[in-house]
Amino acid sequence: MNLLTNLNKSLAHLKGLTALLLICSCFSVNAQRVGIGASGRPATPAANSAMDPANPKEYTIAEVTVSGTQFLDPNSMVSISGLKPGDKIRLPGPAIPSSIKKMMDFGTLDDVEILYTKIQDDKVWLNIHIKERPRLYKVSFSGIRKGERETLNDKVKLIKGRVITPTVIKNTQLVIKKYYMDKGFYYTKVKVLQIPDSTRGQATLNFTITKGKKVKIEKIDIQGNTAVSDKILKRKMKGTKQKRIGRLFNPSKYIPKKYDEDKEKLIAYYRKNGYRDATIEFDTIKNGDETISIDMKIDEGKKYYYRDITWSGNYLYTSKYLSERLGVKKGDVYNPEELDKKINGIPGGDVSSIYMDDGYLYFRIEPTEKAVDGDSIDVELRMFEGKQATINRILLNGNTKTSDRVVLRELFTLPGQKFSKTEIINTQRQLSQMGYFDPEKIQINPIPNQSDGTVDIEYTVEEKPSDQIELSGGWGGYIGFVGTLGLVFNNFSIKNIPNRETWRPLPSGDGQKLSLRFQANGRQYQTYSMSFSEPWLGGKKPINFGVSFQRTVYRLTDLNSMYGIGGLNGGSRTINYRGGYYNNGVTVSLGRRLKEPDRNLVMTHALSFQRYRLDDLDIFGNGYTKGNSNNISFNTTISRNTLSDFQFPRSGSNISLSATATPPYSAFRKKEFTDKNDSYRWVEYHKWMFDASYYATIVGKLVLSTRAHMGFLGNYDGSNVYSPFGRFIVGGSGLAGQGTFSLADQDIIGLRGYQDQKVGPISDTGRPASGGGVVYNKYVMELRYPVSLNPQATIFILGFAEGGNNWGTYKEFNPFDLKRSAGVGARIFMPAFGLLGIDWGYGFDKIQGSSTRSGPQFHFTIGQQIR
Repeated sequence: MNLLTNLNKSLAHLKGLTALLLICSCFSVNAQRVGIGASGRPATPAANSAMDPANPKEYTIAEVTVSGTQFLDPNSMVSISGLKPGDKIRLPGPAIPSSIKKMMDFGTLDDVEILYTKIQDDKVWLNIHIKERPRLYKVSFSGIRKGERETLNDKVKLIKGRVITPTVIKNTQLVIKKYYMDKGFYYTKVKVLQIPDSTRGQATLNFTITKGKKVKIEKIDIQGNTAVSDKILKRKMKGTKQKRIGRLFNPSKYIPKKYDEDKEKLIAYYRKNGYRDATIEFDTIKNGDETISIDMKIDEGKKYYYRDITWSGNYLYTSKYLSERLGVKKGDVYNPEELDKKINGIPGGDVSSIYMDDGYLYFRIEPTEKAVDGDSIDVELRMFEGKQATINRILLNGNTKTSDRVVLRELFTLPGQKFSKTEIINTQRQLSQMGYFDPEKIQINPIPNQSDGTVDIEYTVEEKPSDQIELSGGWGGYIGFVGTLGLVFNNFSIKNIPNRETWRPLPSGDGQKLSLRFQANGRQYQTYSMSFSEPWLGGKKPINFGVSFQRTVYRLTDLNSMYGIGGLNGGSRTINYRGGYYNNGVTVSLGRRLKEPDRNLVMTHALSFQRYRLDDLDIFGNGYTKGNSNNISFNTTISRNTLSDFQFPRSGSNISLSATATPPYSAFRKKEFTDKNDSYRWVEYHKWMFDASYYATIVGKLVLSTRAHMGFLGNYDGSNVYSPFGRFIVGGSGLAGQGTFSLADQDIIGLRGYQDQKVGPISDTGRPASGGGVVYNKYVMELRYPVSLNPQATIFILGFAEGGNNWGTYKEFNPFDLKRSAGVGARIFMPAFGLLGIDWGYGFDKIQGSSTRSGPQFHFTIGQQIR
C-alpha cells in the first residue's frame, strides 16, 4: 500500500499493488500524509480492486468509518469531511483533498489520512484516520514570582480541556509579553514547552518567562518645536517620562502603547491651541541594553483663528441666538475640541441642550471648514433639527434586590414627556445618590423609534451591597475600653416582612432605612439608638418621614472603689459611682423635595424632645450638678445636593443650612430664677449651622474637595449668658463616642492635627469649658485620588490642609484666627463595615493651655464625617 507522496513513481510499479493511491495531484497539509490506503499497513485485499490513476473513475461510497478518535464524535467527523455513503466520488479527483482541508480547518486535528479499505466493482469503502490535538491539562509558569503567576492565570484565561493549537500558544505568548511590556519590561522573552500525556490525550503548557530589566528612557530629544517648549511637551507625555533622580510617583519606563498614546496627546495639544496642521514628522527609538533614547521631530505648522462662523439648517432658533449660546467669537484660537464641547459636551449649557432638552432627539450639528485663508478659518455649522421625540416606555434591568417602583419613582424621565438630555443626566446622578447601585455600572440607552416619533429609554443598573455592620472597639481614656455594635439596613422594607423571599438577610427592596446602634463599657457608659426613615411617605410624593429614639447613660466611677481603697463588701469588691448623666430622647422628622428653584433642594423639619438628668455630676463646670432638664426643639434644614456619587464624588456640591430653636421661655418669665437647677429645667437656645462642600476633577482621577463649616449658638434675652446645652466641641477625629462622646446636644467637629476636644475654651480639668464653644468655623481643602473604585472595597488616599477654631464668646470671635494643620490620610469603604479612615496630621498652632504647637497626631475615623 502506498501513500499519495509516492504517486510520482513509475505507474508501472503501482499497478501490481493491493491498493492504489488515487488523487489527482500531490496534496499535503502541515506535512500530513494524505492518500487512499493505510500508511505502512497492508490494505484488505479486495476483488476487482485494480485502479488506474491515469484514468479516473467514478465510485459510489459504500461506507465511511473513522479511527483514531479520543474525544471527538466519529459521526461529527464524517459530517465535517463531507463524505457520505451513497455519494458519487471520482478517484483520483479533488474530493479527497477538499475533505482533508475541511477537517484540518476545523482546528482540533493534528493529522488526517483518508484511506480506502476496499474496492468492489464501482463501490469504495473509506476510512478517515485522525490524530487529535492534545487537550490542555494545566498551565504553569517559570521564572516569575508566585503572585505574578496568579495574575497571569487571570490574564491568559486558558481553560482546562481546551484544544491546544498553535494559535492558542502564540496568542498566550503575546498576552504574557504585552503584560510585562506594559510594566516596562520591553525585552521580555517567553518560551513554551508542551509536555504531552499520550495516555490521556492531554498536555501541560509550561511558559518560561525571562523579564529582564525594566527599560528606562535615557533621553527624549524633541526638535522642530518653536511655539511650545520642550518642558511643556514632555509634561504632556504622561506615560513616557525621561529618567531623572527623584522621580518617584511616575518613574521612567518605556511602554510602547503609552508612547503611542502620548504622541497622540502631543498632536491633540497642538490642535487644541490652534495648530491645526501639527504633525510628528518622524520619531525613532534607539535601543540600548537597559535604556532607550527617543528622537522626535515636530512640524508645528501655523496657528489658526476663527474668522466667520455661520449656521445653516436652523429654523427654530436664530443664528444670533445660537452664536451667543455657542460662545465662540471671531478672532478666537481655532480649537475643534472646544468647539465640539460647546456643541455637545456641557449638559444644560451647550447648543445641543437647547434642542435635545425640548425633545429633538435626532438633532445633530456637523462643523465644516468652509474656507481657509492664511491663518483664518471660516466654519459653517450645518444643522439637522429633526422632529421631537416623546418617551414611550421605560425599561429597567439589573435591579435584583430593589423594587421596580422604588427605582422608577426616582426617574426624571417619564412616559409621555418629551425627551430631555439634561433630565437623563439628572436621572443618572439621582440613581447614584440612592446608594443601592454601583455608579460605575449605571448605563442609559435611548432606543429611538423613528417610525412613530417616540423613544424608549433603557436603564441598566447593578446592585451593590448597601447594608453595613459596625463592630469596633476603642480606648476611651478615663472610661476605658468602649465597644460598638451598629447595624444599618439602607434598603429595608416593612411591607416585605411576611415575604421571606425578600429577606437578604432582612426584608429589603423598598428603600427604607433602619439603623440600630449600641455602644457600651459595662455599666459605666452605655448608649442606644434606633432610627427608621421612609423616603416616600404614602408612596406618591418624595416626602421623607423619619423617627429616632436614643438613650445615653454615663456614670462617673469612684476610683477608690475601683482600685481597692475601700469598697469591699463581704470579701467581694463593689464599684461605686460618684455621679451620673442620663438622657432619653425622641425625634420625628418630615422632609420634602422642593420643585423651585430646582429639584435638588430638600427642606426638612424635625421636632425633638430630649430629657436630661444629672445626678451629682458637673459636666458643664458651672455648678449645675443635679436636676432634670427638658429640651423641646424644632429644626428646619434646607439642603441642596448635586454630588455625582456618595462614596467618592468627583463633581457637584452639597450645601446645607439648618436652624434649631427651642421655645423662648425667658420671654414669658416674669422674674429670674434663684435656683440654678430651676434655670436649666427648660433648655433655651437657638442654633444655626452652615455646611458646604464642593468637588471637582482636576486631572485624570485626581479630585479637589473643598469644604466650609460654621455654627452659631444664640439666646433670646440678648445677654452674654448662653445655654450650656447645644454647644460645639472641636478637635481631633470628630468621632462621638469612645471617650469623646457628646453630651447635652453637643455637636462634635473634627480638626485633624489636634487632640480630641482640645480646640477652644478648656477648663482646668482639661474638658471643654462651660460645655464647649458658642461659635466655630472650619475650612478644609483635600486632594483625593482613588486606588480602587470597586463597590466591594472603595479605597482612596488624600492630602489635606485645614483650619478651624472654637470660641466661648462672640467677643473673642475672630474668623481669621484659625488653628491650622496639614497631613495625609486614606479611606476605605466596605459595605459590611462602612467608611473607615486613618489620618496623620500636623498641627501648626498652639492650643489653649499649651506653650508648644500641637505637632503630629494620628486620627482614626469610623463612618462618614459631616464636619
